[in-house]
Amino acid sequence: MATILLVFIYIFYIGLGIPDSLLGSAWPAIYGEFHVPVSYASFISAIISTGTVISSLFSTKVIARLGTAKVTAVSTTLTAIALLGFSCSHGFLWLCLCAVPLGIGAGSIDTALNNYVALHYNAMQMSFLHCFYGIGVTVSPYLMSLALSENMNWRGGYRTVFYIQLVIAALSVLSLPLWRKIKTARQEEENVQVLPLSQMIRRKKIWASCGVFAGISALESTCLIWGSTYLSETIGLSADMAAAMITFYFAGMTLGRFFSGLLSLKFSDWKIIMLGQTAILTALLILLLTDNTAAAVLGLFLIGLGNGPVFPNMTHLTPVLYKKETSQSIIGIEMAFSNLSIMLTPVLFGFISGVMGTDIFPVFLAVMFALMAGCTIILRIGDSRSRKSSKSTNR
Repeated sequence: MATILLVFIYIFYIGLGIPDSLLGSAWPAIYGEFHVPVSYASFISAIISTGTVISSLFSTKVIARLGTAKVTAVSTTLTAIALLGFSCSHGFLWLCLCAVPLGIGAGSIDTALNNYVALHYNAMQMSFLHCFYGIGVTVSPYLMSLALSENMNWRGGYRTVFYIQLVIAALSVLSLPLWRKIKTARQEEENVQVLPLSQMIRRKKIWASCGVFAGISALESTCLIWGSTYLSETIGLSADMAAAMITFYFAGMTLGRFFSGLLSLKFSDWKIIMLGQTAILTALLILLLTDNTAAAVLGLFLIGLGNGPVFPNMTHLTPVLYKKETSQSIIGIEMAFSNLSIMLTPVLFGFISGVMGTDIFPVFLAVMFALMAGCTIILRIGDSRSRKSSKSTNR
């Protein structure tokens, strides 16, 4: 029964990934039709991210009241409605309006399913969950490119993705009886302890957790948004070749999460996180010390390979580092900081690169990695002390 539910959860997580990379692939066609500056994509992205941050912060209370199953069903339906709205848009303001439910729905799904899998499944299944997110973000640009090449235009691409999301939303509704049959899930949700935001921000340990997730997302968003510009302006690739090379980051991320799932059968979450961060450090040294095409592409691949496992394994550790009853609140604020980082970090790099040039790309990534690694060390030391204290008490 639990395995069948996990398959449904994996499908729902594909639905989380599908909209995330759609705007970027459709935007060249959209801004030309609506006669708006190319930079206006950042406004839509900011609205989506703001909705995701707010939803992540406040989803704990909603999940405690309605349960993970109903929140997932409502959220997937919201994202489907938003995608339908995009497919019917005839102006920039309408796109901005549709971005609101898209962000709210994404934040709720992310928080609810991450916490549920962290509580009820093992590290391998958590890593595979995030693999399915990778499938979603990889498939949607391909579907959009097919729509554009077959003269369906970008609205046809959004409409195709809407149909897929509608099926996923229908599955989330049909799966409601299955959730109810799993008694342990209901027991955990009945014992959810909602922590006020004011209480969470006073705990240094939570700040360290948020720092890790902010660092993970900073590396990812900077590579995805500015990686092709770095390859073009600093390394010297053509624009189309530079854009194509970014797929190596996606490939690395998906492979990293897949192998993380396999490694979790033998290694702990902490060891896998350290392996991932070692791969990132290796990538940064390659980017900092060389400036040729092969090294740059290899560096991006290794950053994806190393960064990919850190997110699911840190999420899986959250109920261990904190009480199970409070993990929903903690994961909510972790997802909020993750999305806040996704929203702000590319803007920060854009400002810095405007002053210092895109050559600063590897240095900027190194600073974001230092944030992630430093906060990881703080959490690791705290966890070790907690385990030693627990062993001493039990003697």
